[in-house]
Amino acid sequence: MFYLHMKTISIRPVHYWAISCLAVATFAFSGCAATPADVSADGALQKPPNRDVVGNSYPWVNRLTWGASTSSVEAQGKKSFIAYLDAQLYPTSASLPDAVGAQIKAMTITQRPMVALVQELEQRNKDANALVNDDEKKAAQQSYQAEMNRLGREAATRHVLRDLYSTSQVQEQMTWFWLNHFSVHQYKSNIRPMLGDYEDVAIRPRALGKFSELLKAVVYHPVMLRYLDNEQNAAGRINENFARELMELHTLGVDGGYSQRDVQELARILTGVGVNMQVANPAVKPALQAFYVRHGLFEFNPARHDFGDKLFLGQAVRSKGLPEVDEAIDRLARSPATARFISRKLSQYWLSDDPSPALVERMSQTFQRTDGEMAATLKTLMTSTEFMQGGGRKFKDPMHYVMSAVRMAYDDKPILNAGPILNWLNRMGEPLYGRQTPDGYPVNDAAWASPGQMATRFEIAKAIGTGNAGLFKTDGPQPVERAAFPQLANALYYQSIVKTLSPATRKALDQAASPQEWNTFLLSSPEMMNR
Repeated sequence: MFYLHMKTISIRPVHYWAISCLAVATFAFSGCAATPADVSADGALQKPPNRDVVGNSYPWVNRLTWGASTSSVEAQGKKSFIAYLDAQLYPTSASLPDAVGAQIKAMTITQRPMVALVQELEQRNKDANALVNDDEKKAAQQSYQAEMNRLGREAATRHVLRDLYSTSQVQEQMTWFWLNHFSVHQYKSNIRPMLGDYEDVAIRPRALGKFSELLKAVVYHPVMLRYLDNEQNAAGRINENFARELMELHTLGVDGGYSQRDVQELARILTGVGVNMQVANPAVKPALQAFYVRHGLFEFNPARHDFGDKLFLGQAVRSKGLPEVDEAIDRLARSPATARFISRKLSQYWLSDDPSPALVERMSQTFQRTDGEMAATLKTLMTSTEFMQGGGRKFKDPMHYVMSAVRMAYDDKPILNAGPILNWLNRMGEPLYGRQTPDGYPVNDAAWASPGQMATRFEIAKAIGTGNAGLFKTDGPQPVERAAFPQLANALYYQSIVKTLSPATRKALDQAASPQEWNTFLLSSPEMMNR
């Protein structure tokens, strides 16, 4: 069994248990696996779930949020599971602490419209490249790239703040899910200033709505069009990149029943769909002007479109310009293959690597019956017997681990610096907008359960548990770190969390020599690795 170096992390040898359990995949070594108190050794519930009774709400609040905290459990109040779930699936509004809202309001991506911001940066880049003096050109180009990085970091920081503090936690989890499903890499071209709009305008408002509307918003967003090269797709020089990923990764799935001919035909349908970073519109022949469409940076240029008839997924698509794209999007969104593909991926994200085919089929039927409504599809999943019996078995990816640890440690106390969180995600291989390939980060447990990953998680647990994470260090030339020691041995722990811990975890906590060590052990326990 893998052990961390004791001298490096300054943990007493008597606590090898806590460290070794963390350093290996929880479910690969049964001796380290956590068994909640209301679950038998074989993983079955000792009593059937009653969805109308409150009981110990911590376990299911923990699963539906980015991680249970004192305030999130208190906010649940006397609601039953169903009432709480409905409030999350159909949120009327999302609230944030005033200090967090102020941080977001002060961001450039909040204050400036995306179009103006991107066009300003485009001009700045052109001006830098036009400089004759090499030193001046280099300095100007570095300044341009620094601003691009700053805007990308703002988008990531805003995402983290909402995950930590928003009252609409299922919506925030689904926003991350769709960002990962419709994944883009922030360092492709100049998409960093557009990331905030992509998330906030295209994805978040539709995260629990109809899939067809979400898909259309993504297909028409300049971030996706630029990332998957569709602005290079034109009649006579077809680029199939976006068409292929749209079917394989975003809708039908690799086994969705489409052919290479369908990829080619969809690519033809998508010709002319692209991005215009300029203020002015291009010159279009009078005969084609009625077909020209522009919304912000999105552009449909009929001069680049293949107006021939197409045959897509066995049905004709008549020549009509941009409405051809709408027709193809609807056909993809409403395909039974898409319903199955999305339903399976949702159940893998929320429940297990290998969900039961019967559950996926029930979700797929709901998806098709409701025209792809995500809230209804998720409700089928989350009220299922499989979901009610599956608590504590889904291994957390880095995002879930970090968010849950910070939420548990600091509740609704607003962090002042998201930098450490972004750095932790980067170290663990799951930085926001950082997946270089369009398939998104894996959602299977084994992808995140290496000994190296576990060692990093212990370091993060120690940083948070000892109050030395830097989350409350102010920015500026003379940064000041405010005292913020987490009080994890609180009412939530004694009333709820302790009931979910295995005897081995409770024994290790009892042997902790200090509050810092106790915090570290709790945050690095096997139970904290699962949801």
